[in-house]
Amino acid sequence: MAKGRNQRLRFKRRRNAETDYHRRSRMLRGGSPRAVVRVSNTQVTCQLVAYELDGDRVLESVTGKSLVDSHKWPTDASRKSVPACYLAGYAMAKSALSNGHSEAILDIGLAASSSGNRTYAALRGMIEAGLKIPHSEDVLPSDDRINGEHIGESISKAVTATKKSIGGGK
Repeated sequence: MAKGRNQRLRFKRRRNAETDYHRRSRMLRGGSPRAVVRVSNTQVTCQLVAYELDGDRVLESVTGKSLVDSHKWPTDASRKSVPACYLAGYAMAKSALSNGHSEAILDIGLAASSSGNRTYAALRGMIEAGLKIPHSEDVLPSDDRINGEHIGESISKAVTATKKSIGGGK
């Protein structure tokens, strides 16, 4: 660890592998709000965050728990599955659009980036709701995974019902 007179200590969040300051700096220079997606051990969190000098400000937020509380997501279903991530992103984008936010950039943090994962399921939900986010079509998960057909028929029905309660089409 750097302790000498001529050595400089790195920021604590960098030492603990919590923040990539170079990537964060590039995102903040754009001036657009960030669509932050985090998947924990129990649920997904989707937020629209704006940068301010005195700290980031959360403009919109949807979690897996709010899917159960406010929408028709089953209480016994996973709150961090691909369909749950899709619906959380969809609900967050609908809320952001109704409050006048139309574009953002995706912030996945230090999560691994592999095509079709839960983070990109949330991205697909945001895009289908109408939020403009730069992306590549190659990374988005397939319709079967979004609808939960890989999990079971009950989840497929729950995805449809929840999307209708959020304010989406079919």
